[in-house]
Amino acid sequence: MTNQFVKSIELKRDLIGSFDEYPFCLPAIKSLDGLKLHPKATYIIGENGTGKSTILESIAVACGFNPEGGSKNFLFSTTDSHCGLYNYIRLVRGIKKPRDGFFLRAESYYNVASYIDQIDLAPGFGPPIKDSFGGKSLHEQSHGESFFALFQNRLRGNGLYILDEPEAALSPTRQMSFITRMHDLIETGSQFIIATHSPIIMAYPDSYIYEIGDGIKRVRYDDTDHYMIMKAFINNREKMLRELMLPEN
Repeated sequence: MTNQFVKSIELKRDLIGSFDEYPFCLPAIKSLDGLKLHPKATYIIGENGTGKSTILESIAVACGFNPEGGSKNFLFSTTDSHCGLYNYIRLVRGIKKPRDGFFLRAESYYNVASYIDQIDLAPGFGPPIKDSFGGKSLHEQSHGESFFALFQNRLRGNGLYILDEPEAALSPTRQMSFITRMHDLIETGSQFIIATHSPIIMAYPDSYIYEIGDGIKRVRYDDTDHYMIMKAFINNREKMLRELMLPEN
């Protein structure tokens, strides 16, 4: 598609001195040559600690976003905790440039909200930034409400949106509402790259799903561990609970 903003990423393996050092020692990075990205939605999934957030962060920073999240104009830094993988990532871009963009990190969204409040209190900065998020301070809303205020108001369309665990503050109902909002934005020419644990969030049909384990591979939705485990638990809840709560020998 001609409106795809980022077509793929490539790992500059020839520049890496040792795959025994972090983050190159992660199985996902060791086996990574490149990832082809879907023009609409690409998911990166896997267990905690496999490197999905590390890969997502590197893509976001290589695209020009703040490592802690926000738009490209968000220049704050509360802690220098991001890794340098972005220096070893090559982006293969499309012809068009996005008119909008945002990087959401669930773990540092509080810092984004604090930065917005800080700027809005400073004189001479024009209209309050919070107006782009629905007109109310994100700190004056519940965690879930503030996430949804971002999705509903700040994401304007025709944009590149990189989201790390957007389900973190959303109920199952709100996760389904997110799918609706995501589809509306895709219809305006937006592209999503998402790391998630949620079988609901990753259910968008026109997408690629990459699952990280010992390596990284593209999988069908029905074949993901997340979907199969959730399905097995719901369909056999009593049996699985008995097994989970068996006393240790």
